[in-house]
Amino acid sequence: MKKLIIKMTLLACCLVLTLSALGSSKQSSSEMQKKKPNILFLLADDLGYGELGCYGQKEILTPHLDQMAKDGIRFTQFYAGAPVCAPSRAVLMTGKKLSTNTIRGNYGLVDGKNIDRIALKMDEMTIAELVKKADYQTAFFGKWHLDYPYDLRTWARGRGFDYAVQEQWDAKIDKLNMFKPNIEYVNGMEKLIEFDYKKWNCKDELRTELALDYLKYQKRADRPFFLFMSFRAPHAREELIGNTTLYADKGWPEKERIHAAKITLLDQQVGRLLKHLEESGELDNTLVFFTSDNGPHIEGGHDHEFFQSNGVLTGHKRDVYEGGMRVPTMVYWKGKLNGGLVTDYMGSAQDFMPTIADIVGLEVPEQCNGVSFSPVLMGKEEPRYDYLNWEFHSMGKNPDHFRQAVRIGDLKALRYGVDSPIKIFDLAQDESEENDIAYQHPELVKRVKDIFENDRTANSAFPYQK
Repeated sequence: MKKLIIKMTLLACCLVLTLSALGSSKQSSSEMQKKKPNILFLLADDLGYGELGCYGQKEILTPHLDQMAKDGIRFTQFYAGAPVCAPSRAVLMTGKKLSTNTIRGNYGLVDGKNIDRIALKMDEMTIAELVKKADYQTAFFGKWHLDYPYDLRTWARGRGFDYAVQEQWDAKIDKLNMFKPNIEYVNGMEKLIEFDYKKWNCKDELRTELALDYLKYQKRADRPFFLFMSFRAPHAREELIGNTTLYADKGWPEKERIHAAKITLLDQQVGRLLKHLEESGELDNTLVFFTSDNGPHIEGGHDHEFFQSNGVLTGHKRDVYEGGMRVPTMVYWKGKLNGGLVTDYMGSAQDFMPTIADIVGLEVPEQCNGVSFSPVLMGKEEPRYDYLNWEFHSMGKNPDHFRQAVRIGDLKALRYGVDSPIKIFDLAQDESEENDIAYQHPELVKRVKDIFENDRTANSAFPYQK
C-alpha cells in the first residue's frame, strides 16, 4: 500500500490562447496579441457523436451548444484521445497520442501484478504547465482522472492549476477509506464541498455555480483566465440527479429520461457560463472549445441506441470503432471566428496542446506528437495527418480487451486482440464500418500491422493483454 502524500507542490499555471495565430480577417496579429483572450475549455463525459442537435439528435434538446456550433466551427471528423476516460484525458492534457502515452487505460499494472490507477508522470508537461509562461490564471472544475488518489501532487491543483475543484471519481476503489462520495475537493484537501442532489439539478450545476463564483469573485489582477470545465454528464456514475421533471412527459424508461436530462442540463450549464461572460463583457474576448472524452456509454442499463447516440456510427465507449472515439467538437469565439463553418479536418485530442502552443507563440514540447489545427481556425488550408492511430488496454483476460486502430485518409483499420485479423473499412462509402475490405488491400494490411507493432512505446503498466 502506497504512503499517502499530503504535502502539495503547487505548480502555478495558466492556459491561454492568444489570437495572434488565428489570423482572423477581422483583426490584425498585433491587435490580437495585445488582447490576450480568455479561454474556456468544455469537456463532456461519455457524450456520443449523435447526442447534440447540431450533430443530428432529434429528441434531446441542446439549444446552447447548437447555437455555439451555428456561430462557430464544427468538426465532423474529430476523435477523442481514447475510447475511455483516463487515457483520453491524458492524451488531451499532454499532447501524447495513445500509443505513446503514460496512461492507456483506466487501470494499469503496478509492480507487474497489481491493478491500480496510473497517474501522469511529474516530468510530463500538461497544457496548463506549458502556457504558464503566457501569464494566465487557471482554474479547473470537475473530473480530473489523471492522478493517483493518495498522492496530492498528481491532482489537478498540483499539475498547473491555480485553483482546482475536483472529485475522486470512484470511492469504491478507495483502499484507505479516505474519500467520501459526492464530495468536491477544493485545492487538494484544503476544503470539502458536499453535493446534495436534492438541492441541485445535477452535479454539473453545482460545479458551474462554483465556476461562476470563481469568475465573479476571484481576484485576477486583470490577467486573462483559462477555465477548464470537466463536466460529469452524461456519465453513468451520476445515477442520481435532482431534476425529476425534465422529459417526464415523454414516457421514456427512467434510465433514458435521466440520460437525456443530464445532456440537456449540461447544455444549460454551458448557457449559464456563456451568459455570464456576455453580461460581464468578456465573451468577445473568450475563445471556447467543446469536446467529449469518448463515445457514449452502455452502462447502468442505458441503451446507447435508444436516442441513436452515435447516429450511423458503430460502437460505443471502449470500442475502437468510430462510435467509441469520434466525438462532437466545436470551437467558438464571438465575432472573431467565421461562424457556421463545418470542417472535415481529421484530428484528435493530442492536437489541443500544439494548437494552443501555436496560438500562444510557445514551442511545442518534445513529448507532443499532435498537429496544430490553428490553420483550420483561420480558414486556411487544413493540416493533414499521414495517419492517426490508437491502442486501448482494459486489463482484461479476454484477447479482445487489447484493441488497436489506425485511420489513413478515408480508410480505417482495426483489430481486437494482438493476434486477431486486421479489418479495413472505407469510411467514405461505409461510415458504419459494416463491410470489411481487408482482402482487397493486402499491402495496406501489412502497413497497418507495422504501425500497430512499431508506432508505439513499451509501457510496463499497459503491456499487451492476451
